[in-house]
Amino acid sequence: MKMGCFKCVKVTMIIFNMLIFLSGTALLAVGLWVTVNKASFLSMLGPLSAQAMQFANVGILCIAVGLVLFLLGFLGCCGAYGENKCLILMFFIILLIISIAEVVGGVVLLACSSLAKSILMNWAAPALKTQYGTDPDVTQIWNATMTELSCCGVTSYTDFTNSSYYTQHGGSYPPACCTPGSVQCNLADAEASKVMGCFEKLLSVLRTNVGIVGGVALGIFAIELTAMTASMYLHCKIDKGFIH
Repeated sequence: MKMGCFKCVKVTMIIFNMLIFLSGTALLAVGLWVTVNKASFLSMLGPLSAQAMQFANVGILCIAVGLVLFLLGFLGCCGAYGENKCLILMFFIILLIISIAEVVGGVVLLACSSLAKSILMNWAAPALKTQYGTDPDVTQIWNATMTELSCCGVTSYTDFTNSSYYTQHGGSYPPACCTPGSVQCNLADAEASKVMGCFEKLLSVLRTNVGIVGGVALGIFAIELTAMTASMYLHCKIDKGFIH
């Protein structure tokens, strides 16, 4: 009976990690294709290219996530199939690190929004000041983001004050920072419009859909916890010589 349980867990681990491996491979391939063929990919979309820039730049993120899933699936699948304690332990450690990072990230974002905003300001705000209006990729990503979320900058229109865009456009702000219909988004219009910053808008969207977001997060965490439990079960049984 115990041997049957061991084999069942082993086969489940192999299938589960094979799916992760294939998913990582597919995501990696998509990320590489979009990154390498960005120009041709966007030219095919024509008028939708501005919105698609988000997808095109997410290619790098797809590559990173794909590599992690590829490695995770490889370690778990090979470790379970070959009953290799070292590979199984590495699989467990990587999955544990990912789970901890997800929990910490969620807590920081939802419970410590001021800290998250500070981190984001140190990373995004300088890029917004220097690259928005000069770097086509950064500009189109921010334009698409601000249009979709109806927001302006990281915190508000002030993020663009004295920026490259501000200087090049005679002291005006991006159109998204003012209410629709404004001829020129100057300081007075931006102040009167009171368009919310993208960070606060994102938090607002997350809080509005907290049930869905929480459900998805709990589902993912449950899968990760099950995978870690199964890997530790196999590791302990192999350690005791409970094989074959």
